Amino acid sequence: MPRQLILASSSPYRRQLLQRLQLPFECSSPHINEEATVGETPEALAGRLASEKAQALAARFPDALIIGSDQVADLQGQALGKPGNLETAREQLLACSGEQVVFHTGLSLLDTATGQQRTEVDRFTVHFRKLSEQQILNYLNREQPFDCAGSFKVEGLGIALFEKMEGSDHNSLIGLPLIRLVSLLSEFGLPPLEQP
Repeated sequence: MPRQLILASSSPYRRQLLQRLQLPFECSSPHINEEATVGETPEALAGRLASEKAQALAARFPDALIIGSDQVADLQGQALGKPGNLETAREQLLACSGEQVVFHTGLSLLDTATGQQRTEVDRFTVHFRKLSEQQILNYLNREQPFDCAGSFKVEGLGIALFEKMEGSDHNSLIGLPLIRLVSLLSEFGLPPLEQP
């Protein structure tokens, strides 16, 4: 019988991505402090939070594979969080206009039966178009991406904000690097293409 697979997230975006692998899984929300420590880089923060999310559910699921993931947008070394409201999103997109933003998506897989855990960080770079304030407001009013790091949804109209994207897996930009996750699941004995 295949191992129980847990997604340590309440994100509907991550849930939809994981469903693409056609493996049975459950979602459970971890409760951790997501604040950066002093001097912590956006990349280190993404990896640490992914690892802590998986660890936070270990006691509740003692014989499972737990997937933790977290994403931090990085504009010239400054972390951009989820904006939460229109004004913060407007400020974020104005700052990103004409700039490169690196998205660090932490991915951690924990085997609670053995304690084995692997954590990696996937990098994906987006090059923003030069945007007018009116274009930004038009976008935000139409898509309202206030729960998304960086203030956009690449799977929607957010694609119009970019000139170019660079990375190995566009899924990491949405919140879960599936290509890397397939490799980790295979290493941990749950290769998606070998499941009945």
